[in-house]
Amino acid sequence: MSIPQSGGGPIENFNQLAEFLEKGCKPKDKWRIGTEHEKFAYCQDTLKPLPYDGERSIKSILTGLQNDFAWAPVFEGENIIGLEKDGANVSLEPGGQLELSGAPLETIHETCDEVNTHLREVQSVADRIGAKFIGLGAAPQWSHEQMPMMPKGRYKLMTDYMGRVGTHGTQMMYRTCTVQVNLDFGSEADMVQKMRVALALQPVAVALFANSPFFENKLNGHKSWRSRIWRSLDDARTGMLPFVFDDGFGFEAWVDYVLDVPMYFVYRDGKYIDALGQSFRDFLSGNLPALPGEVPTLSDWADHLTTVFPEARMKQFIEMRGADGGPWRRLCALPAFWVGLTYDQTALDAAWDLVKDWDAETRDALRVAASVDGLQAQVGDINMHELAREVVAISNAGLKARARKGADGLILDETHFLNALHESIETGKTPADELIDRYNGDWNGDISRIYDDYSY
Repeated sequence: MSIPQSGGGPIENFNQLAEFLEKGCKPKDKWRIGTEHEKFAYCQDTLKPLPYDGERSIKSILTGLQNDFAWAPVFEGENIIGLEKDGANVSLEPGGQLELSGAPLETIHETCDEVNTHLREVQSVADRIGAKFIGLGAAPQWSHEQMPMMPKGRYKLMTDYMGRVGTHGTQMMYRTCTVQVNLDFGSEADMVQKMRVALALQPVAVALFANSPFFENKLNGHKSWRSRIWRSLDDARTGMLPFVFDDGFGFEAWVDYVLDVPMYFVYRDGKYIDALGQSFRDFLSGNLPALPGEVPTLSDWADHLTTVFPEARMKQFIEMRGADGGPWRRLCALPAFWVGLTYDQTALDAAWDLVKDWDAETRDALRVAASVDGLQAQVGDINMHELAREVVAISNAGLKARARKGADGLILDETHFLNALHESIETGKTPADELIDRYNGDWNGDISRIYDDYSY
């Protein structure tokens, strides 16, 4: 979940909303990679989620990172709710999932070094207080009642609203984790092509990174239960966005879409003001019931942009949002996958050629099938395993063409970060398949074995 945005005066006309997005355009040499990942924290002895407060808690993890590794604290009221350092931040998801939002970096080598440093720091603090972390797409055993609520005003508002608009919203908030990457675009046309490729191929990422076959202590019938959750959350702000593939799509069309997404809140003076279900269009005209007579600032617009949750999201960059959280060794594969597909024009064109004739029904069907069957999904004549093989090959070629060397100069490109995906392609098994095999094999149906075998 995003932290409050800052910077930007009152909005005086509609054009400013699209201009805000357009300011994200950058020349190719300024394109960066921002990797985000979430993981579940739990007590090592009880296998229960960490509470926010106490000797063994999320708060202890944050203060430990602050004291041991010089992270600067972020507070909401009197509560520490995040950390900042060197362009990166550590934040909390509603149920205490710890998220690293990485700094914008030039190469996968750098972003992977950042991920590894962060996980070693977290592991150091967690070991001291008897806590562990695990990377999964969904909590394998914990019930909603067992999950703590982090002390953030945004989450209190969202929890109430989620129960009114869908059936799975609180599951998403409290009991799922993701890994995603944020990528730049050079122009409106470049944004359009990347958004279309991102949405069309998000089911491939769902399949390759599927890692949530368990929920509430049983098999759930899906390789990615997390992806299933997103399909019954809030139709007004989720989905595959067929309008992105319409002629004329661009920044203004995205503005129109986001304006029609009901609001959650307005952030003022360190507090979240309830604007649940209200209209940003009314806000523009000074008629928002929550703040009568006020017009929004660009910071309010930036905040509202963070409350839409489609499979790929545009702000002043594009977020790839389909993948389950996963084991340490696979966290760098997700940014590598998308950078290879989108940061080399030949690869991007090849990816678009692959999907440009699909209709909305095909894209939606792939999304559903990926969540259920992973790499074994079949939609018409599209075999997910073979599609994934082709897409990973395109990504590999794109990374090879980028030819970004490692710091020591010995590693000539970023292709080795795809090794985990090549392994899945060759074996036909994703993390979810491996977990199901363990459950039916040496675990003898005991899901609690997952903590010993897969924790950080």
